[in-house]
Amino acid sequence: MERPTINESARVEWRHERASVPYRAALAEQEARNAAIRAGEAAELIWLLEHPPVYTAGTSAPAGELLDARFEVVETGRGGRYTYHGPGQRVGYVLLDLARQGRDVRRFVHALESWVIATLGDFGVEAWAVPERIGIWTRDRDGTEAKIGAIGVRVRKWVTMHGFAVNLDPDLSHFSGIVPCGIAEYGVTSLARLGLAVAPEEWDGALRARAGDFLSALGTSLETPE
Repeated sequence: MERPTINESARVEWRHERASVPYRAALAEQEARNAAIRAGEAAELIWLLEHPPVYTAGTSAPAGELLDARFEVVETGRGGRYTYHGPGQRVGYVLLDLARQGRDVRRFVHALESWVIATLGDFGVEAWAVPERIGIWTRDRDGTEAKIGAIGVRVRKWVTMHGFAVNLDPDLSHFSGIVPCGIAEYGVTSLARLGLAVAPEEWDGALRARAGDFLSALGTSLETPE
């Protein structure tokens, strides 16, 4: 069954939030938007924001990896295990219709990783993905490998939800309440820890400048509604 059509000139909407958005509210909005995209009633969406402190649990999160529930814990329905969201971390929710783009979830995740990695490179940070380890990785100040970004997606009837989170300048001690993404042997870092002061608006602008490559890798138009 083919999707209902929407105005092709309004395929992808961008939304940049300045104020912090409570996690449960953002999750509910994603779920509603996912349904609207499937029904042909709304444009696809890239939504950049941050949350108040919260731990989120993916579908593979074991109870033993929640070490200290100092913040609210929300079950999300996305893939993966536990992660932390909070001030100083930029989150990107990417709601795209893969039914229009080959129905290839693996290609979508790879394109998402490549987009974040390329944007980090624009700030002079060499980063990479590791097949056996979820997330985006770089060298910390001491030369050890550390996670600077998280990836977690959910696909409902071929429309994606969730996306990525990149550490600009969060309180890294909050990650100690969980085993981040189930990987205990590696630490977590941020752009600030690496000596880079990057404002959310600056990060969003760099990410959007790289969006053409990401969307074209999926066969999606860069045209956006005003």
